[in-house]
Amino acid sequence: MQIGKFAERSGVSIHTIRHYDEVGLLRPSGRSEGGFRLYTEEDLERFLVIRRMKPLGFSLEEMRQVLDVVDALPKAGETDREELEARLDGFITAARERRAKVLAQVAMADEFIGLLEERRSS
Repeated sequence: MQIGKFAERSGVSIHTIRHYDEVGLLRPSGRSEGGFRLYTEEDLERFLVIRRMKPLGFSLEEMRQVLDVVDALPKAGETDREELEARLDGFITAARERRAKVLAQVAMADEFIGLLEERRSS
């Protein structure tokens, strides 16, 4: 699929997709004869992983590291697999910790909204 369709299906702008290509996180699987980026369903799945890391505050470098581990796991030998799984466990722990912080922020936001609504009702 071309970048416009990819943007539509992923829910982000063409500019965002180009940015992830420029920083090396999401390369198109191919190019058309006219030079247009072409993406596959696998590219879309990869992007959705990237998009899910963003709200948790993962940096571009951390995203790259996560994707490197995820990409390497299926073809890893036993020795490498143990190291990769340990790294993945670290990312899982970090994601859980960051998720907890996001949930705490949402709870505070809910409290704030409740306070404002109480003021309006008074």
